[in-house]
Amino acid sequence: MANEFPSTRDMPSRLGKAMLIAAWVVGLALLVLLFQNHLERQHNPNPDPSMRVDSAGVPTVVLQRNRRGHYVTGGSINGAPVTFLLDTGATKVALPLDLARELDLPLLPGGMSKTANGVVRTWRTRLDSVDVAGLTARDVRAVVMPNMPGDDVLLGMNYLKRFELIQRNDTLTLRAPG
Repeated sequence: MANEFPSTRDMPSRLGKAMLIAAWVVGLALLVLLFQNHLERQHNPNPDPSMRVDSAGVPTVVLQRNRRGHYVTGGSINGAPVTFLLDTGATKVALPLDLARELDLPLLPGGMSKTANGVVRTWRTRLDSVDVAGLTARDVRAVVMPNMPGDDVLLGMNYLKRFELIQRNDTLTLRAPG
């Protein structure tokens, strides 16, 4: 018995090898999907916020701060889903040019704007509706930035000033005017 060498019957079949490789590929793909979902939740802990009515009967939306200290949430512009980054330092709602084109927004010359990346030419547009969990503003002016990276929309003060903002610990509550 000590002199016996492995035979071809002892080796995994081609089908077995293929199934083993397929199992590894599927396992790795599942890990990537789980990790991607985890990363997305860290960036946007409020992908689908909900409106509540407080004890005074006022509609409210409570948002959680992300790990970088920003308030990011899902919402919509003219009924199309978008991701908002709440920006109290922005005067107006600001969109990247690619997203504005994707939303088929009319673009009018807007002039020049001073940004962290220098002075850039901008476009202006009007949004029929801007909505976060049912807190809707109509006829909102917006600026379109050609060099703005990503797909996030800066939710500026021309939307936010229509609501009461209450920040406590890691939450921000938006309340409809009472």
